[in-house]
Amino acid sequence: MTQIPEIEFEHDDFEFETMDEELRVDERCQQILKQFYLFLQQRGMSAEQASELAFSADLYLRDYLIDFGRRNIVCPQPGIVKKFAASWFITHTLDPEIELLERHLAAITELYRYLHRQHLISAAELTLLLQEAGELEFYRQRIDSFLNLTGAGFAAWNAECPALF
Repeated sequence: MTQIPEIEFEHDDFEFETMDEELRVDERCQQILKQFYLFLQQRGMSAEQASELAFSADLYLRDYLIDFGRRNIVCPQPGIVKKFAASWFITHTLDPEIELLERHLAAITELYRYLHRQHLISAAELTLLLQEAGELEFYRQRIDSFLNLTGAGFAAWNAECPALF
C-alpha cells in the first residue's frame, strides 16, 4: 500500500491577499485534496467514494472558503460551516436538496477530521465544526423555506443566516 506523505504546511501558508498568493493557496488546497483522497482510500474507501468526497470537499475549500469567503482554510471560525450549509450552498445550487447537502457535509466533516489528524486544526475547532455540520434539520428547514420564497421574502430569509462573513 502506498504511504501518504505527511502534510507539511503551516497555518500561514493559507493566508493570502494578492492574486499570486491566492494562486499558491489554491495549489496547496489541491495538494491537500489529493492527499485527502489517497487517505480515504487507504482507510478502505473505494476510489469512487473517495473521489465523491474529495469533489465535495473541493467545492467547500476552493469555491466557498477561498474564492467566496477569502478565508484561511486551517483557521476555521464559528459559523463557517453553518453559513455554507444554510445559505451559500442553497443560493449557489441550481436545485438545492437536503440529500446533496448531506453529501457535502459528510465530505466537510471527513476533511476536517483529516486536517485535525494532520495537526492543522485543533480538537476544539473540530468539535465545533462537526456540531455545525450536524444541524441537518435546520438546513432542511432553510432549503424548504428558500424554495417557498415569494415576493420580497429573500431579504428576511437571508438575514436569518447570511452567507457573507
